[in-house]
Amino acid sequence: MDDDLSSSNESRKKSSSALQLGPHKRALKSDPLVSHGQHFGHTVFALCNYPSLLTNGILRLEQLEDMLIEDFTAEEHQEHLEGSEEELLHVGELIGKGAATARGEDTKSLKPVIIDWIAPAGEAVVPPMLQNAKTSRGFNHPLTGHLLCPAELDWDDTDTKQKLQSSELTVSGDQWPLFVYTNEAYDPEDPWNGLLRSYLLVSYSVF
Repeated sequence: MDDDLSSSNESRKKSSSALQLGPHKRALKSDPLVSHGQHFGHTVFALCNYPSLLTNGILRLEQLEDMLIEDFTAEEHQEHLEGSEEELLHVGELIGKGAATARGEDTKSLKPVIIDWIAPAGEAVVPPMLQNAKTSRGFNHPLTGHLLCPAELDWDDTDTKQKLQSSELTVSGDQWPLFVYTNEAYDPEDPWNGLLRSYLLVSYSVF
C-alpha cells in the first residue's frame, strides 16, 4: 500500500515537473550559407547584390580558364556551375540574408555607444537621448540632425530642417552627410576637401 502511494506521488511529481519545464524545443540549425554571408558582410562588403556577385564570379572563372563554360567537361561544368539559375539565386539570397544579419548586428552595437562619441567634450547631450531607442535620433534631434544633414544643405535653416524631419525632403545615396567632413566643414567649391577625414570617422572606424 505504502509502495503504491509512494509510486503515485513520484509519478505526480514527474508530471508536475514536466508541465513546469514546458515542451522540449528542437534546436534550429542555420544554413551554412547564411553563416558565410554573415562573415562576408562583416569582413568584406555588406551592401551588394549577391546573386549578381556569384554570376560574375562564375563568368570570371570562365575568363581565367580561357575557355567557354560550354566547352568544359561534365565534371568541370559541375564544379563551376552547379545547379540551375534558380538555385544560384537561392544561394545568393541565403548569403544576402547572412550579410543583412551582419549589418543589423553592427548597427545594434553602435546604438548605445554613439551617444558618447558625438557628445561635446565634457558636456551632456541636450535634449537627452535614450541609448536603445532611435525615435529621438536622426533628424528629430538637433545634434544628430546637424551631423546627418547633407553637407550642401543648411541645417540651421528652419525650412530645410522641417522638410528633413517630415521627410518632405528626402536624402539620396549620393549626398554626403556633414559628419564625414573634417571639422564638419563643407566647401562647395571643393567638395573633396576633408571628405571622409572627420574626427568621428577616423577615431572610430575600427570599432
